[in-house]
Amino acid sequence: MTTRRGFLAGLLATGLAPQASWADIGNPAYLSAAKMPDNSYRLFGLSNLGEEMFSLPLQGRGHAAAAHPSKAEAVAFARRPGTFARVIDCASGKVLAEMHSPEGRHFMGHGCFTADGSLLLTPENAYDEGTGKIGIWDRAKGYKRVGEIASGGVGPHDILRLPGTDRFVIANGGIDTHPESGRTPLNLPTMRASLAVMDLDQGVREVTELDISLRLNSIRHLALRADGLVGFAMQWQGNGSDAPPLVGLFREGEAPKLMQAPDGLHRDMKNYAGSIAFSADGRQIAISSPRGGMVQVFDTATGDFVTHLDEPDVCGLNAGKDGFIATAGSGQIVRYGASGRIAAARHRAAWDNHLVALDA
Repeated sequence: MTTRRGFLAGLLATGLAPQASWADIGNPAYLSAAKMPDNSYRLFGLSNLGEEMFSLPLQGRGHAAAAHPSKAEAVAFARRPGTFARVIDCASGKVLAEMHSPEGRHFMGHGCFTADGSLLLTPENAYDEGTGKIGIWDRAKGYKRVGEIASGGVGPHDILRLPGTDRFVIANGGIDTHPESGRTPLNLPTMRASLAVMDLDQGVREVTELDISLRLNSIRHLALRADGLVGFAMQWQGNGSDAPPLVGLFREGEAPKLMQAPDGLHRDMKNYAGSIAFSADGRQIAISSPRGGMVQVFDTATGDFVTHLDEPDVCGLNAGKDGFIATAGSGQIVRYGASGRIAAARHRAAWDNHLVALDA
C-alpha cells in the first residue's frame, strides 16, 4: 500500500505536488540551527520531545528561523551581522530562494511573516545611517524585496507578530554595528533600546523606552502570549559590576514591568539573557543564559521569581508540553516540568541560540 508520505515524496519528485504543509511532514514542533562535528551547519526540525525529524544544510552559521504560518517553509537567517538568508522547502530540502540584504544593510538574525504568509519582515541595521529598518520581502515574487519601514529605533534585533493581528512588536536593541567591525557596539555613549509596535499601513505606532538609567540594557529577544502580552529579554552593555533586570513584560499601551531573581542567582546570569519563552499555559515566563549556564523562571501574574535550572551552555528556549524545553551547545535537549528536569534527547550537534516553535 502506498503511504501518504510515499505518495507525497513521489509527487515532489515529479514536481507535480503543491507545496507541503507542516502537517504533511509530520508536524515538527520546533526549528533550530546547529553546528555539526565537521564544522558544517544545518537547520533541524525537531519533535516536541526533541527528536530529529529532518535536517537540511545551511551555507553558514544560522541564528534563528522564520517559519511560514502554513507551508513547510522556513527562512534561516545568518547570525548578526550576516547578510544572507536561505528559504528552504522543509519537505523536499530544496532551496527556494537566497536572500541578500541590500547594500548598506545587514540582517539581525530574525524575521517573521504576516498573518497570511505573503510577506516576510526582517529587522535590519542601516549601518551607514545608524538607524533601524524592517525589510519587506514578497513571497509570491520569489522573496523579492519590495520595501522597508523604519523600525522606530536603532539596532532592531527581533520582531514578532501580535496574535490575531498584522501588527508587529520590534525589539530595538539600541546597538549600532558595522560589518567592518563585526559585533562591536559603536554607539554606547548615545545607546537607547526600545520596544516598538508597527503595522504595514501606518508604520511605527508606538515606541516605549525603559528608564534612562537602563539605556544600556539592550532589548534583544521577544516572546508572545496568546492574549498579546509580550515578554522581552535583555543584555546589559554597561559596567559588569552592575546587575540590572534582564527580563520584562509589556503590553501595547502600557508601561513595561521588569522582573529579577534574588541577587546571587541574578548575578549568575552574567548580565546576559539569550532567549525567552512563555510556558504553554502562559502562567510562567523563562529566560536562558549560556554565559551563566542557567534558566530562570518567573510568574507572569505577580512577577515573582519561581525557580532556576542549571544547564551548561543553555540558550534555545520555548514552551514544552508541561513547562519548557531548552537546547544547549553541548547537544543536549532538556525538558523542564513540574517534576523537574527531564533529559529529552542528545544530539551530535551544537545547538545555536534559538528554538523556534511551529504552529502546525
